[in-house]
Amino acid sequence: MSDFLKIEQRAVERCGGPEALADRLPTARSARALANVTDDRWLSAMTRAVFRSGFVWRVVDAKWDGFEAAFHAFDTMACAMLGDEELEALQADARIIRNGPKIRTVRENAAFVRRIKGEHGSFAKWVADWPVDDIVGLWQAMKQGGARLGGNTGPMMLRAMGKDTFIITRDTGAGLIAAGVVDKPPTGKGALAKTQAAFNAWRAETGRPLCELSRILALSVN
Repeated sequence: MSDFLKIEQRAVERCGGPEALADRLPTARSARALANVTDDRWLSAMTRAVFRSGFVWRVVDAKWDGFEAAFHAFDTMACAMLGDEELEALQADARIIRNGPKIRTVRENAAFVRRIKGEHGSFAKWVADWPVDDIVGLWQAMKQGGARLGGNTGPMMLRAMGKDTFIITRDTGAGLIAAGVVDKPPTGKGALAKTQAAFNAWRAETGRPLCELSRILALSVN
């Protein structure tokens, strides 16, 4: 039995069978579908991920219509042009979660999306064209270019939008350790490079996308 098939078998046993496992796997969009997503939706997804970080997701989601209204449906030009007084006023807007530092990321990330659009035609095309065998490189580019998109925030946003990516959760980290890829949850460049290499090998071995491999790995230890 191949290395990842052993991991998959443990996940199948823990889930109660192959069909139960399949029901819990995420899906990725095709590159063509991903490239057709408009830039306002990317900014919306970034903002939702930023506000969800360290907060109760259902509270953020319950207010999302208010966020869309307060931030001009996340039109990237309108958001990039938000003035300091407008951002300050939003900190008193009951339609949204009134966290000043996170509110300010909307303007910064709108500028980031527009900068990428100017260089690549659209933010969506940039993401869609990024090779999955270097997904950690995309994480790093988003962390450096955007605001509060480091850690799991950027990867969670990419997963929500359908870009094929693995995510380093507590269970994924435990799975990587159990598989001998790393000796502690990967955070530094070297450990992330080893993690990427392992996922690339498992992808070649199984034909599965990164998002499925990531979830199976997590389920194999939980």
